[in-house]
Amino acid sequence: MADTSRPAPIDEPRVGAWLQQHVAGARPPFSYRLITGGRSNLTFAIADAEGERFVLRRPPVGPILATAHDVVREWRLVAALGPTPVPVPPALAVCDDASINGAPFAVTGFVRGIVMDTPELAATLDGPRRRELAFHLIDVLADLDSVDLEAVGLADLSSHASYIERQLRRWSRQWADSRTQDLPLIDDVERRLRARVPEQREVTLVHGDYRFGNCIVDPERGRVAAVLDWELCTLGDPLADLGHLGVYWHDPSLDVSLTADPTAAGGFPTYGELLARYTARTGRDVGGIEYYRAFAAWRLAIIGEGVWSRHHHAHPDDTAALAAGQAGVAKLAAFACDALDRLGA
Repeated sequence: MADTSRPAPIDEPRVGAWLQQHVAGARPPFSYRLITGGRSNLTFAIADAEGERFVLRRPPVGPILATAHDVVREWRLVAALGPTPVPVPPALAVCDDASINGAPFAVTGFVRGIVMDTPELAATLDGPRRRELAFHLIDVLADLDSVDLEAVGLADLSSHASYIERQLRRWSRQWADSRTQDLPLIDDVERRLRARVPEQREVTLVHGDYRFGNCIVDPERGRVAAVLDWELCTLGDPLADLGHLGVYWHDPSLDVSLTADPTAAGGFPTYGELLARYTARTGRDVGGIEYYRAFAAWRLAIIGEGVWSRHHHAHPDDTAALAAGQAGVAKLAAFACDALDRLGA
C-alpha cells in the first residue's frame, strides 16, 4: 500500500515561505498531511506552529487533461460563494505561480466535520440524522441554484448557451481522447441524448459533482458544513446536479449499485423524496429528471474512462485495475441507457 503520509508534491521550504507571506496569521514551521490524492486534485491539511489548520489543493503530479484540475478557478468560485447561503470553506489565498511548487495551488480554511463518503461512516449515524443530512443536502442545492450570478461576479464564468449541448460536445471529445476500450453503448447513449435535449429555461451554477462525498457534514447538527471540489463547476441547467445526485443515490427500486455511496447504508430518504423536497424549495418541475440522470451517468462513464486511461499510461502492468475500471465505465453506460428507457427516449 502506498504511503499517503509523505506529501512529495509539496516543496516545503518554498510553500512555507509563501504561506507566511500570503496567509494572514500563518506561523512556521508547517506540517503537511495528504488528505486525498491519487488521480484527482491533491488535498493537504496544513498545521502551523500554533496548531492553526489550513487546507491546500494542487493538481495531481504527472500529465493531466487540459480542461481538468484548475485549482485557481476553483478557488475563485469558492471566494465568490463565501457571502452566499451556500456553505464553502473560507478562501484564504491562491498561488498561480507554478515556480513556487511545480503547479498552482489554493489555500482555504479548515472546516470541522466529516466527509461521509462510505456506507460504513453513514452507518454510525442514527436514522433521523441520516434523513436530516439528506434533506439539508437538497436545501443547499436549492440555495446553490438560487445564487444571483451578477451579484457574486460569476455571470461570466462560462457560456449561457445550452448546458447539455455544450457538455455533449465536450465529453464526446474527451471520450475520443481518453477511451481505452470499444464500448458502442457510450456512442448509442450520446445519440439518444442528442435527440432529446431539453430546453434550458434558466442559467444557474452547476457544481458538476454534487454528492455527500464532496461535502463536509456536521453529523451532530445534521447539516452540510461545506461543499467541496468545485473543479467541474460551470453555468447551466439547474436540474443537472439533481440528476447527477440521482446516479449516486442508492435506489432500492433499481437493480443496480453503481458506487459505494453512503446512502447504501439505508435509512436515507428515497430519491423520490429528494425530488419532492427540491420542488418544494424551488418550485421547479422535475418531471424529466431521468434525462439528467442518464446524462450524468454517461458523463461519469467518460470521466472514469479518462481516469483509468491516465492510470494505465502511468502503470501499464496494472491490468487488473484497468479491467475493473473499464467494467465500472460499462456499468455507468448501462445505467444511462436504462434511465433513457424509463423516460421513453
